[in-house]
This record gives sequence, C-alpha cells and structure tokens, in this order.
Amino acid sequence: MAFELSALPYPRDGLEPHMSSRTLELHHGKHHQAYVTTLNKLVQGTPFAEQTLEQIIRATANDAAEASISNNAGQAWNHDFFWKCLRPRGGGKPSGDLLRRLERDFGSFDKFKEQFKEAAVSQFGSGWAWLVLDGGTLKVAKTANAANLVAQGQTALLACDVWEHAYYLDFQNRRPDFVQTFLDHLVNWEFVAKTLAAER
Repeated sequence: MAFELSALPYPRDGLEPHMSSRTLELHHGKHHQAYVTTLNKLVQGTPFAEQTLEQIIRATANDAAEASISNNAGQAWNHDFFWKCLRPRGGGKPSGDLLRRLERDFGSFDKFKEQFKEAAVSQFGSGWAWLVLDGGTLKVAKTANAANLVAQGQTALLACDVWEHAYYLDFQNRRPDFVQTFLDHLVNWEFVAKTLAAER
C-alpha cells in the first residue's frame, strides 16, 4: 500500500495570524509531502511496503542500515500527529481531567508550560518537543531530528515541531516566540484530552 499525505484538519489559512498559509503551504505541501514521497520510493518492493508507519518505525528503530526508511517514516508520523495538535483559536488553558492531570504531574499548568517551552527551545538543532504519557504519568520530552516516541514505549499527547521549516517564515530565528505562540494560540487541547482519555 502506498502512503498518502494526510489532509490538514483545517483550511490552509485557518491558523492565521499565528501560523501563515505560506508556512503551511511549504511545511505541509512540500516538507511533509517529501517525507511521504521518499518513504514510498524507499519501501517499494520491500516487506515494509505492506506495513503501517508504526510497524515500520518499530522495525527500523536503531537500525543504521534502515536509517533512511526510519527517518522518513518517523517524520511522516510526526507530522500526521502534529497537524492534529493544532487548531484555529486554540491554545490557552485546557479543562477537566487533562488540566487536573497536568496540575498533578507538573505542580501547576504554568509549570507544565515552562517545562514544555524549555524542552522546545533547548532542543539543539532540529527536533520535536512532546507531552507524553509514560507509565501513567504526564511528562515533557524532546527528540532530535526524525526520532519519535512510537518505538520508545511512551504515548504522544502533544507535539511541537521545532525544525526551522516549522516557523522560520513567520518568526525567523525566534524559536522561543514561536513556541510561546504555539502554547498561547495554537494547541488543540481537545485532541490532547481525547488522546489521553483513549489510553485508559
């Protein structure tokens, strides 16, 4: 089966003014598409061609011989997840069980935001910042380049892409401003809450 570029769950200009339609045109339409296209070429004629992204990621994790497949599968999965973490008029503060869990595991919602922003800003070079469920506890994590959490035994709840192509057109080199905007105006807390609830 051939992998396909997932559709955005909102119009391309739906995240403006916090994320421009030009950024989404390039990030989704060019960068994400390139990972999907390259992955299809790499797995053609191999047993991976009949596997899901998750199966490929687990099978190729830490296998240097399959690094190209692992990287492109990881980035395809990460981006599929990332788009769901965003919504028009998002951000702010969640409610209900998610908020209670964040306050329990981080001490307060503000402390969660501090830890998440620190992880995103301090990730050297390209990578991702995550809110994860790990052994029943909410934690902040970060991964470099195309690495993701599928093969690490953690459940992804929220992702922030800190590759430069995610923010450079709108924020230039101001990654801290992008991450703050992500938290204040873009996070789809409803998606995070549903993902958490599904893990019970």
